[in-house]
Amino acid sequence: MQAVILAGGLATRLGDLALSTAKSLLPVGGRPLLAWQLERLRASGFVDVLLCIGHLGSQVREFAGDGAAFGLDLRYAEDGPEPLGTAGALRAALAELAPTFLVTYGDSYLPFDYSLPLRDLEAHPDALASMSVFKNEGRFDRSNTEIRGDRVIRYEKGSQDPAIDHIDYGALALRRELIETVPAANPQGLDQLQAVLAREGRLRAVLAKERFYEIGTPFGLAELDRHLQQLAARDRSKRG
Repeated sequence: MQAVILAGGLATRLGDLALSTAKSLLPVGGRPLLAWQLERLRASGFVDVLLCIGHLGSQVREFAGDGAAFGLDLRYAEDGPEPLGTAGALRAALAELAPTFLVTYGDSYLPFDYSLPLRDLEAHPDALASMSVFKNEGRFDRSNTEIRGDRVIRYEKGSQDPAIDHIDYGALALRRELIETVPAANPQGLDQLQAVLAREGRLRAVLAKERFYEIGTPFGLAELDRHLQQLAARDRSKRG
């Protein structure tokens, strides 16, 4: 199984917090977020990990190296001097992608089994993607997904429709053939692809049961740091 982490963003919403530090290396729970992510991927059965890097990418390379410290085979793809968008970053890394792969984001922490969307996609050859979703109901961010059974039937950002009560959880399994359709000269976001796939009935839904965390804002960063500190305190209490 291959996992791809999109970690090339500029982190503009974090202001001075990420001025000189790559967003994925910001500390939460006493360690860089990327360390937590890589450990969760390894625990979910992944060994092959591709990091798509851009802004301050040299810091990411220096920290993670070849991945051996995490039990991983870690490789890198460079976004280049201009932002490519999330789908554009995958298109630029096309030669490195497996026929099916999991993609997640460098600012997310997801307390679930990252392999579930990829296993679901491989079990359903009629689908082009399997997306993890969470019944958010507007609680942790604005919901953007409507599901029916095991399908995403609508993916729409900014909607006020109460039927859109789930949210893109942050782990998406894709087929490489889908990324081959992305125009190399026209950077775009994965959200555009997801909206089209939902309309075409080619996007499956994999339900996550625990809430997601993301560090795209100072509030999100503080919230995840508090959560991980609490988990560490409980572990220490159990041990002794």
